[in-house]
This record gives sequence, C-alpha cells and structure tokens, in this order.
Amino acid sequence: MTFAAQKLILFGATGDLAQRMLLPSLCALHADSLVPAELRIIGTARSAHDDESYRQFAAKALETYLPEDRKAAIPAFLACLFYQPLDATDPAQFPALAAKVGDVSAGLAIFLSTAPSLFEQTIAGLASCGLASGMSRIGLEKPLGISLDTSRDINDAVASAFSEDRIFRIDHYLGKETVQNLLALRFANILFEPLWNASHIDHVQITVSETVGLEGRVGFYDGAGALRDMVQNHMLQLVALVAMEPPSNFNATAVRDEKVKVLRSLRRISASERVTGQYRAGAIGGVAVPGYDEELGRASSTETFVAIKAHIDNWRWTGVPFYLRTGKRLPERKTEIMIQFKHVPHSIFAGQGAEAQPNRLIIGIQPQENVRLSVMAKQPGLDRGGVRLQEVPLDISMPNAFAGTRKRIAYERLLLDLIEGDQTLFVRRDEVEAQWQWIDAMREGWAEKGMEPKPYTAGSWGPSSAIALVERDGVTWND
Repeated sequence: MTFAAQKLILFGATGDLAQRMLLPSLCALHADSLVPAELRIIGTARSAHDDESYRQFAAKALETYLPEDRKAAIPAFLACLFYQPLDATDPAQFPALAAKVGDVSAGLAIFLSTAPSLFEQTIAGLASCGLASGMSRIGLEKPLGISLDTSRDINDAVASAFSEDRIFRIDHYLGKETVQNLLALRFANILFEPLWNASHIDHVQITVSETVGLEGRVGFYDGAGALRDMVQNHMLQLVALVAMEPPSNFNATAVRDEKVKVLRSLRRISASERVTGQYRAGAIGGVAVPGYDEELGRASSTETFVAIKAHIDNWRWTGVPFYLRTGKRLPERKTEIMIQFKHVPHSIFAGQGAEAQPNRLIIGIQPQENVRLSVMAKQPGLDRGGVRLQEVPLDISMPNAFAGTRKRIAYERLLLDLIEGDQTLFVRRDEVEAQWQWIDAMREGWAEKGMEPKPYTAGSWGPSSAIALVERDGVTWND
C-alpha cells in the first residue's frame, strides 16, 4: 500500500522506548515536514492520562532526549499528540480507542510495542473495533516469540487481522545508516562485488558487544538470553545482508527474497562450533560491577555471551566461516563487521623480507559509523635492507564524509517507512521463521548435550573457549 497514513497509534506510549526513541523521532520528522502535516498521533497505554497530561509527559521526555537544536519544534509537535488509556486485556475498552482515533479511511499506522503475551488480545481488540481495516498497517516491535512455535502463534494472530503487505516487523538495526550502507558498499561499487565470495574471502567476523548488564530487563532477559535477544534477530539480519546475492532492484520483495535464501542456507551448528558464557563480577572501565547471578539474585543457566562458527551452504560462501559473538559486560560497546580477505596467491616481495598481510574491510555500525579498508603499502626509504611493507588503513568516517547532513536515528527512518508503507527495511514472516528454525535447532543441541554457560569475568572478551573457537582455525578475533 502506497498511501501515507494520516493517523498513528502508539501502543506503549508511556514506556521507555517511546520516551527515548519514538517521540523524539516523530518530533524530528514533524519538524522537517517529512510526515503529513495533519498527522494525528494517538498514544495509548494503561497509564491514566488525558490529552493534556500526556502532552506534558511527552514534553518532559522530549526535553530530556531530543537534541538541543531540535527543541524549538516541541510546541508544534505536541499539538499533534492525543491520548486514550487502554488495558489491552479488556476487550470492552477498545471501542473508546476507536472513537478517539476516529475515521481511518485516509490511512492508519499502528506501532505495537507491548509484551508478547498481549499481542493476540491486542490484535483481536483492534479487529473488533474496526481499527484493523484495509487502510491500516501495523508495526511490531520485538520480541516476536521465544521459539518458532511461539513466533508462529503471534504471526498467526496478526495475520488473522492484517495481510502480510500490511505487517511491518521491526528490527531497529535495519534502520541504522551504516547497515544500509552495507548494501550501497556491495552493490554500488564494482570494486567489491567481484571479490565478495569464497574465492577471495577467508572468513567474516560479526561482533555485537555491550558493556551493560541487565539494566532493568531482568524479567525479559533471563527468559531469553543472548542467543534469542541478539543473535536471532540483529546478528542474523547482518549475516543475511553480508551474504545475500545481488537483488534485482532495491524494493521490499527483491531484498527480502535474497535475505531469506541466506537464512535457509545456514548449516546446523555442531557442539564444537558454539560457546556460551555468563559473566561474573569484574570491572568495566575501572568500575566494579556485579556478576549476572548477583544482579539476578539467584543462580541461572541463561547465557549472557555466545560465540558461534556458522556456515552458509551455497556456492558463494562454501568453506567461508562466519564467526559471530555477542555478550554483555564486555570491555567495550561496539557493533562491527569484519571481512577478512585471503592472502595474495604469490608475494613478489617475500624474497626482500617483506610480509604482505591480507586485506581487511571493517564496517563499524556503533558507536562509530565508519568503513575501514586495510591495504598494504611500501614503507618510505631507500630499501637497502630490503623492501618493507606496512598495513595502511583507508578510513571513511561517515560523520566526516557527510558533514552538514543531519544524522537520523534508526527509528526515524523506520517510523517514516511505516507511515508511508515501505517494507524494504522490515522483516518478512518467512525470514523470521527461518531465523527461529536455526536458533531452535541450536538450543535443542544445547539441551541434548547438557550445555551450561561458562563463567567469564566482566570486562573480558568472554570465556577462553571463545578464543579457542577461532584460534584453532588460525584466526584471531578483531578486538
């Protein structure tokens, strides 16, 4: 559907995500006239606000989280906000929400950020009061289940009221500029695509590391763990973007068709190709931090670290390992993709005592957005003792390369695409199910082997077995 929605419902409108990301994103879009001028935003949650008190609540959030140079736009944006309290477990309350929203014939977008246990009731409520009509589309914030079966239950419930072309499953990583730049890097530059295969690439590393611990997510995280929280969605989407075949064009169907082919080609992981860990007390940045069991208040077998050696069984990638690792309480916060190319087949400088290192392409996603290509160069000098080569980085810092261009956060793009109906950066149902099939198979393997997470000290790069996972292949993690 190509219409721009004239109304937007925000479920979870008083939550942390709404305060930190959704309201600031919508205010920025409104300030730049990127959303319809007449857009009405109706927030809903259990909190007992009316329009005016919710505007005051939103104003406080915007003063806290909106960049200083944007704050002049707050008063005009607040006039777009309305509020209707709603307990999603009570079907009788949905007609009042529908009355608040009013006519949706000009298009309605819904952003659903609630507990997965409320999805089915919420969808049923929306359908019963006419808010799931053919002119409505819905964005679903993760988590979408904890397994293939629970994911299917949620997707079936959503599909009972919304067709697939009106369902926008959100993975906020896909809204990040550098993640999208990965597609531009691959498919807009003839330099890379001819080399982007098993003949020229030795291995790929993807790291998503966090310095934080539970941070108030105790209830969710202990039931999920690192594999479900980070690998199933964010990391597998990065794998798919790195490994996908060139799509015929840049639209939702073509891009997502190629991604799902990659996800279906993932080989089942053997016991020797995975490591799990759980952090213990240590120090981050010189500050002492408690262990996971201390934060949780009890012992737990939930993993806070995962390292995986993955394989994609297709012609392009056969024999190329994809090393994935993610964890909490690691030394630094970063999301990074490293493409390690192979050695040159023959070094003409070896007889001169020079050693050529293989090229590396490093794509930094957060906290710094940059692209770095390492190349070999000759050291200056008269070479009387032989030629000397040195690895030299070619850096592209995105903020510097595009100085003067306003940086957009992921939710700005994703909310705008939801309002306008562009599904390219959203996840299709068959993608989600392919991801869950791979993850569930891995968890089944853990259960069969009685696999328990290995302890690691907070502030380290995980258990020592994660280092051994790559070193036995002659590889070193790019720390």
